[in-house]
Amino acid sequence: MFKYFFENLKKIFKPKRHKNSFQKEVLEKVESLQKQIGFKTENTDYYIKAITHRSFLELNPDLEKSNERLEFLGDSVLNMIIATYLFENYTEEEEGFLTKARSALVNRERLYQTADKLHLNDYIMYNHKYLSDSVEGLHTIMADTLEAVIGAIFLDKGLTKAEEFVLENIVYLYEDDESFLIDKNYKGQLLEYTHAKRLEQPSYIVTKIEGPEHKREFTIEVYIGSTLYGVGKGRSKKSAEQDASRLAISRIRSKK
Repeated sequence: MFKYFFENLKKIFKPKRHKNSFQKEVLEKVESLQKQIGFKTENTDYYIKAITHRSFLELNPDLEKSNERLEFLGDSVLNMIIATYLFENYTEEEEGFLTKARSALVNRERLYQTADKLHLNDYIMYNHKYLSDSVEGLHTIMADTLEAVIGAIFLDKGLTKAEEFVLENIVYLYEDDESFLIDKNYKGQLLEYTHAKRLEQPSYIVTKIEGPEHKREFTIEVYIGSTLYGVGKGRSKKSAEQDASRLAISRIRSKK
């Protein structure tokens, strides 16, 4: 059943032929991208779609659809490859470890770091007005594009080549220094701590929002009961909460 499913994925995602008005530099981008991913591609259409952000369609109507569908496929392929690798190579570890390790390897920041190492920003086609000078927005686009590229590799070269790419560029690099074993979900850690100690759940309060809309900085305080445990900052509420939780965890550990 799975063999039939994977064989028919190419039919489902088969791209339409692009019009002759494709600019020469688009094909040059794909040719250059081949050097970064380490092998020669077969169907360039997949990779053109993989590097096309939806905002770019406004500038070039000759391009049909963005990389969002490939991103969806690539996300699934990425998770399957990493889950299989962890399952087969960490045989003594329980489900909780495997889940956290996989999450650490596929989180947005990790994918951005890999995309940056591969210089994907040199190839992504997007409308620069869409981002202005939003660093966080660019990081998200680069992480999403990496997933789309993984989807393109899967369709173009198959699961084995996609697995080689993921292991070489995402897993092995971070496995060497064991950084993927570090749990960076500080908000989750803080919640686990309060549960274990039977304390009130952490509460987060936004105390300040600064900067223009495209470059906001949030300041958030985290309390356990009525006690302030940390004050965090970030470009989003989520990142500020994580920063506040990180400081709270540090404070808790220093008292042990």
